[in-house]
Amino acid sequence: MTRRMLIAGNWKMHGLRSDLGFFDQLEPQAALAAAAGVDVLVCPPATLLAPVAGHCGDSAILIGAQDCHTNSSGAHTGDVSAGMVRDAGAGYVILGHSERRSDHGETSALVCAKAEAAIMAGLIPIICVGETREQREAGEAFGIVGAQLAASLPAAARMAVIAYEPVWAIGTGLTASPSDVAQMHAFIRTRLPRPAGTRILYGGSVKPGNAGELMALDDVDGALVGGASLDIGQFGAIIDAAIHGCAAQ
Repeated sequence: MTRRMLIAGNWKMHGLRSDLGFFDQLEPQAALAAAAGVDVLVCPPATLLAPVAGHCGDSAILIGAQDCHTNSSGAHTGDVSAGMVRDAGAGYVILGHSERRSDHGETSALVCAKAEAAIMAGLIPIICVGETREQREAGEAFGIVGAQLAASLPAAARMAVIAYEPVWAIGTGLTASPSDVAQMHAFIRTRLPRPAGTRILYGGSVKPGNAGELMALDDVDGALVGGASLDIGQFGAIIDAAIHGCAAQ
């Protein structure tokens, strides 16, 4: 089964309405990427979901959120439901990012419940898994990632995307070696209910300088990009690497 490459930008807690011009610059490249078999996704903060979706209209740029609640509505001050995310114009949602797991104490069981809510609302969840440096150095990386995956992925998640993000490589400038990435992605694929059809992204200080090498690996179907997705030059170069990778296949 052919899997389309996916380059997803996670803007985290960055972005104002004054930044909407970014998408005017991104749109022509996103259209070229789509024609080449590469999906381009941007996940802005919740405050920008509707403005970005409205600004992008029917362009090739896909829009996603960075989180959602497990419930469809209720007394949950400050939270946003999956239905609200969908209503704002998003088609994807990042769930279980290491910053959510660490900053908010999110468990894999909670991530699974959020993924189920996302699927029910018509969203495609991007479920994040990854180990800390201490866990990797202790030889526990595969056990940790396997356990997170098993507990975070709903049984009905036919269209889910998996993002492997070694926690020690997020925002640090460090990147897992191609060998480490290849081994972990191959391991993750063996644990998936739909191994041939599920996209697995790599996330962890993805830059223009390493994107081509990473996305040339057999089981890497794209990237979850953090800081570099805020810069049109860097993000564009990463998208170019994915386009060239598809052309070389």
